[in-house]
Amino acid sequence: MSGRMRGAPRDWGQASRVVAQAYFPHELRPVGGANEPRLTLRTLDLGPVLIGHVGWGADVAIECDYPGAYEVNMPITGHLESRGRFGDLTSVVGQGTVFWADTPSLISHWDATCTVLGVKFDSAWLEVETERILGTDRTTARAVLPEQLSLEEGRGRAWRHLITSLAANLHDPAIFADSDLVQRQLAGAVAAGLLEICCPDGGVPTAAQPRTVRRVVEALHDDPARAWTAADMAALAGTSVRRLQEGFQQWVGSTPSQYLLDIRVQRAHTDLQTNPTLSVADVAAAWGFSSPSRFAAAHRRRYGTAPSDVLRHGGRTT
Repeated sequence: MSGRMRGAPRDWGQASRVVAQAYFPHELRPVGGANEPRLTLRTLDLGPVLIGHVGWGADVAIECDYPGAYEVNMPITGHLESRGRFGDLTSVVGQGTVFWADTPSLISHWDATCTVLGVKFDSAWLEVETERILGTDRTTARAVLPEQLSLEEGRGRAWRHLITSLAANLHDPAIFADSDLVQRQLAGAVAAGLLEICCPDGGVPTAAQPRTVRRVVEALHDDPARAWTAADMAALAGTSVRRLQEGFQQWVGSTPSQYLLDIRVQRAHTDLQTNPTLSVADVAAAWGFSSPSRFAAAHRRRYGTAPSDVLRHGGRTT
């Protein structure tokens, strides 16, 4: 769904469905006793990036897994409270809350006065942009993006102004619909601006992981097809399997095995897109999957489609 709502939602269920069509499926719960929503929703579709103006007009809580996309919510009025990976977090005007793709998250209080500019990034596309823009295959969006952005000064302020200027076109959501090239260029500028905030030196994020974690992260990116075991990774890090798993959960947001699986699926997906002469079995074997069926299941979870569909559509996912 793009553009402005047609008709105000009459109840909370309808309001939730309208927002889910534009952003994500979620569990919505009014917390302030409001009888009905006063939803504000306008969106501008830039292909892999969606910019929207969203407000509920009432106090609500929202649970969401953010399937297949990252999200940055920037309050332009009011405040947004959420439960982050390291505790409770509140964002106000001049800040942005970041939600990781495919990660259960809770907005514990979206206050009645709060409206946000929400920027949604297709996760597979942003991962590729992260590698391309930062000039390394050792840095992923998940590793780079913090829980909260400061948007008051420097590059943060510049990025906020970029989003605000694009949001000025929300009254005309189809303005770029006829030009895929313009959409992609604008989406690329939005991604580049976000990554510059997180990595001002154009490389590893300032809040770097401990050496034990980073050593394994770099090795997995260097050779994801290797038959890695948990013991191999722990030995490389110079720590125990349990300590390494704890470190990954804290600094990367997943287990080492899940992180490796994500890299493999991403690399295999790129092969399917760029070389349609390959078979699914060839790609699965090349990237360390034990069978084509395991690769297909992982690919469907990540991209919502079978590997064979990517080949069938000439490298384009639907």
